[in-house]
Amino acid sequence: MFEMNTAKSTAGSPAETRETASTAKNHQRPATIAMIGPSIHIKGDVSGTESLVIQGHVEGAIDLKHNNLIIGQDGKVNATIHAHTITIEGNLQGDVFGEERVSVKKTGNVRGNISAPQVSMEEGAKFKGSMDMDYRATPSPVPRNDTPSADVVKFEASGGNDKPPVTQGGDAK
Repeated sequence: MFEMNTAKSTAGSPAETRETASTAKNHQRPATIAMIGPSIHIKGDVSGTESLVIQGHVEGAIDLKHNNLIIGQDGKVNATIHAHTITIEGNLQGDVFGEERVSVKKTGNVRGNISAPQVSMEEGAKFKGSMDMDYRATPSPVPRNDTPSADVVKFEASGGNDKPPVTQGGDAK
C-alpha cells in the first residue's frame, strides 16, 4: 500500500481529494490517503486506519469503519465493505455499509445492497440491489420506548369481479 499526502495526491479528482481531506480533518486524523493502483490485484481482507482509493482489483472484505473509501473509475471490487463514507465511481459487487454516506457517481456500477443513513446516486449510475437508509452502524445502547410501533394492515385485491359479497346464512344486502 502506498501512503501519500492529499495535497500532492492525484488519485481522485480535486473535489474528491478535498472532500476526503476535509472529512479527515473534521475527525482529527492526518490527511493521508492510501492507494491500490490499477495494476494491483488483492484477494483477501483489507483493513486500515486511513482513507483508501482503489483503482485496482480487490476481492474479500474491506473494513475502514472510521475512514473513507473511494472506488475509482478503474476500480473493480468484489467485497463486503464497511467504511465511514464510500464513493463509488467504478464497479462494485457486494454489500456496502456506510456509517455516514454512500455516493454512487455516474460512472459507478453497483450490484449489491447499500446500507447507510445517506445515499446519493448521480444520473447514469447503475444499481441493482436493495437500499436501507435506516441503517445504524452502531446500535443505540438503550432501547427506546418512544418509538411508535407499526400496525399491520392487510389488503385484499379483487380480480375485477363485480359480484356482491357472500355472507353466511343469508343474502348479501
